[in-house]
Amino acid sequence: MAEIDHYDYDLPKELIAQRPLTRRVDARLLVVDRRRDEIEHCYVRDLPDLLSPQDALVLNNTRVIPARLVGYRTRTGGRWSGLFLSVDAHGLWQVLGQTRGKLQVGETVTLHDCDGRHEVKLKMLAKLDGGAWAAKPESEDSTFDVLESIGRVPLPPYIRDGEMTEQDRETYQTVYATHPGAVAAPTAGLHFTEAILNKIRQRAVRTCHVTLHVGIGTFRPISTESLDAHQMHSEWGSIDETAVQELKETRANGGRIVAVGTTSVRVLETATRSGVLQPWQGETDLFIRPPYEFRSVDALMTNFHLPKSTLLVLVRTFGGDELIQRAYDEAIREQYRFYSYGDAMLIL
Repeated sequence: MAEIDHYDYDLPKELIAQRPLTRRVDARLLVVDRRRDEIEHCYVRDLPDLLSPQDALVLNNTRVIPARLVGYRTRTGGRWSGLFLSVDAHGLWQVLGQTRGKLQVGETVTLHDCDGRHEVKLKMLAKLDGGAWAAKPESEDSTFDVLESIGRVPLPPYIRDGEMTEQDRETYQTVYATHPGAVAAPTAGLHFTEAILNKIRQRAVRTCHVTLHVGIGTFRPISTESLDAHQMHSEWGSIDETAVQELKETRANGGRIVAVGTTSVRVLETATRSGVLQPWQGETDLFIRPPYEFRSVDALMTNFHLPKSTLLVLVRTFGGDELIQRAYDEAIREQYRFYSYGDAMLIL
């Protein structure tokens, strides 16, 4: 039985990146070669030369929505802050929220933007499991239009205590983000620019897209002592027939499937649960941990992850426990930048 303390490590606070680099591709890239049991220091701009013709890069095209909500209780004026989680077919929101005192069913919260120019009332309809609420915005606009007008970028708390700047609206988003729905960025993808993607394609490397709407549970640490006792969060994802066929051709031609981010890994491996990669759409609660055997991922580009997180467990399962521990020690010693706006690792 794997114990969670095995996935703990100490990180100096000053290594947690607070802002992205001016040029995304100037981030450092720790290359971990499993076959040779070696670690090499490169940069993201070197990635085209680290890939081989016929490889396929798998990118998660989810789009981060401005899901962080700030406002006040309409009746009392007390401060309220929260996070939009999802919306159902009837326009009902699921939100988490914090305020002094106890919210009552039927009470409204007035949400406002950073400048206080736009306001929308949110009516609390029912308390849900896990501390969430079912709520309904008092607006004729679509959910995503409302969020665009009053929502803020949902930065994780280790970046400036979650307080966004206007620049984060662009920097906390991949350049290929197309499908709104994530409440956190697929951070490995933040390193890419259109220019480096073009260089990668010029090397006859395919780029394929999947979708996984990253949920709030992604960054929550595992609180149980054993991995087996952890209840994995669920996230919505999809991969279509076109991507499946391209990836099958990649393997048939001797190329590697290179997943960009743990979110792409979850889609690929969920879509291969039958033993064969096939089109898939739905919710996945796949928890990748030892002794998991990967079926559809040959290499992984990923950022550095929080201690005791499901993401760190996934990466160490893929890269080899001892080798990835060594890589993290090396990254700390060489003062790599960690977490969402930090540097990256390529596991070959």
